[in-house]
Amino acid sequence: MQATSSVPRPHEHSQSNTVGQLLRDWRTARGISQLDLAMHAGFSARHVSFIETGRTQPSRQALLVLAESLDIPLRERNRLLEAGGFAHIYRQTPFAAEEMSHIRGVLQFILDRHKPYAAVVLDRYSNCVMGNDASQRLVAALVDPSLLASPVNFLRITYHPRGARRWIVNWDELSRHLLGRAERELGVTTNDPAGAALLDEMRRYLGTQAQERYPSRSDVADLLVPIHVRKDDFELRLFCTYMTLGTPQDVTLQELRIETFFPADEASERTWRERFA
Repeated sequence: MQATSSVPRPHEHSQSNTVGQLLRDWRTARGISQLDLAMHAGFSARHVSFIETGRTQPSRQALLVLAESLDIPLRERNRLLEAGGFAHIYRQTPFAAEEMSHIRGVLQFILDRHKPYAAVVLDRYSNCVMGNDASQRLVAALVDPSLLASPVNFLRITYHPRGARRWIVNWDELSRHLLGRAERELGVTTNDPAGAALLDEMRRYLGTQAQERYPSRSDVADLLVPIHVRKDDFELRLFCTYMTLGTPQDVTLQELRIETFFPADEASERTWRERFA
């Protein structure tokens, strides 16, 4: 697809970490005006303008309301609060920590109940932190073993020339969708070298097909993503769904995503049970 001019991203602006600059960057990335933001947050447009230009120092509560209105991730809300002179309020607990054991148990229950179909839990960077047996068999059938060192990164094993892309019939559609979603999740901040490196890697794999402009928010197409696989003597039509953990107040939990796969027709159901169940 021909690249189009992009909506300015925060890293294209000044590298200032002032609270006004951060808010303006997020508002621009979300594609909304000062007036729209003000109406949603219950402020005047003038007040929002003064915050962005540094003429007004916002309160902690004002920053939280604006962050909620802009749907800013918890990780970045902490950064916004810090820029405004306030302490972080959202924890970031390591997924492997003992206090996360109950969450891991709940996630494992979901993965187990989804069998015989594939299901995985991915972190912010699409690294697989949990998965059921069916997901391991599906990945092994489509991806070169050289790409399966832990942690397995689902973007990399999809986009890499030795990855699943070789067998995906609707690759153009799927690749644009996945990169667009990755842009929404990782491409809006300037202080995430790992996310920037991953996005650059995906664009290199796409080459001239890489897009430069993406929707600022998810849409209905994110709910059921079709995947058409054809390899050697088998063919599968699947759809993938994405789930998150409601409204957690922990950065790690908010960034987790559960991906589940289902056969899309009777023929794929039979093939799945013969080869992957």
